[in-house]
Amino acid sequence: MQMDDMILVSIDDHMVEPPDMYENHVPEKFREFAPKVSRNDAGVDEWEFQGERTSTPFGMAATVGWPKEEWGFNPGAYSELRPGCFDVHERVRDMDANGVLASMNFPTMAGFNARTFTEAGDKEIALVMLRAYNDWAIDEWCGSYPDRFIPLGLVPMWDVDLAVEEIHRLAKKGCRSISFLETPHVQGFPSFLSGHWDPMFAALCDENMVLSLHIGAGFEVIQRPAEAPIDHLMVLACQISAITAQDLLFGPTLRKFPDLKVALSEGGIGWIPFYFDRIDRHFQNQTWLHGDDDFGGKLPSEVFREHILACFITDPSGLLLRDRIGIDLIAWECDYPHTDTTWPESPEFAWKEFQEAGCSRVEIDKITFENACRFFDWDPFARTAREDATVGALRARATDVDVSRMPRSEWKTQNEAVGFGVL
Repeated sequence: MQMDDMILVSIDDHMVEPPDMYENHVPEKFREFAPKVSRNDAGVDEWEFQGERTSTPFGMAATVGWPKEEWGFNPGAYSELRPGCFDVHERVRDMDANGVLASMNFPTMAGFNARTFTEAGDKEIALVMLRAYNDWAIDEWCGSYPDRFIPLGLVPMWDVDLAVEEIHRLAKKGCRSISFLETPHVQGFPSFLSGHWDPMFAALCDENMVLSLHIGAGFEVIQRPAEAPIDHLMVLACQISAITAQDLLFGPTLRKFPDLKVALSEGGIGWIPFYFDRIDRHFQNQTWLHGDDDFGGKLPSEVFREHILACFITDPSGLLLRDRIGIDLIAWECDYPHTDTTWPESPEFAWKEFQEAGCSRVEIDKITFENACRFFDWDPFARTAREDATVGALRARATDVDVSRMPRSEWKTQNEAVGFGVL
């Protein structure tokens, strides 16, 4: 096997929602209330919804086309971005240039837990806009290239019964997963252990959909020193995935719902072998705490493997311990267009780590696409022949894609000349 023979499916990327996303998906009587983008006097594009104005920190969330010197938390304008951040046709070209066959995209404007709608005052309008958001994401973004995107939706966290309704509605549209808070209790919602979310879990099981829990919304679970730099959050974020796993595993959730599938998005894999050692030893040694049959005659690590898929961008230590983790629960991600992405050299990064870890072709195929496609029940070859799905084949049709980085000012000049990102 050579690098160009790999098939890459990323289960963690992001889209920067375009300003016109609501034009085709909001009922006429609600259109005046739809979220809108306007450019303020400082040249920053802001979303406005129910009187609240928010600017996207493009300096973190959409840096894929910029030199590192321009990364930061600063907001900006759509015209300063690489168009693949917000234009689905350009995204597919960028995927081709990176040798990536398919991608699952998490929200930006809406938040991983539909925060924009959850925090809105008028929940009737918020629900209309959340559903319109899902219709855009599934019908328009993913629907434009059903061979290239795994559909992901959002649910209204403020009402679990409405969340159940939305899951069933999304399933009929072909949605394969919902994005949700990894530690809902730190945001003031009931915890996974509380039983509050059980109807939602049941609906996910009924529809064979995955609960995707992305890092980043549970930072408050870490009590940092007041003097701690932002590095603390960015480095320790993956450790929150272990806390999430603990809530699901040692709470009642996975025992109540034996068919529930959970994806820990962007949490990495290197922490898993230690976590397995710890929970299995704890379970066997501290039987007085829980009884011998809490896990149905299995070790906690075995139950984890039955329910949870973990993914990584780069994780050389984790790959060396892949046999301790379980090769069937490891998946790969690209994280386009965030600062952590390996675009446009994702195949080179992944191939180098696979070679250093001594991975076989069978193992590489499982990690790069088979595990993800099985878990999300998405057929990568339904519309694409296998020989056309490889890194080499995709890159061969994208030789005209310029993957160089440019200052945001240059992007602005270039994009405005052709109409990209112009309000």
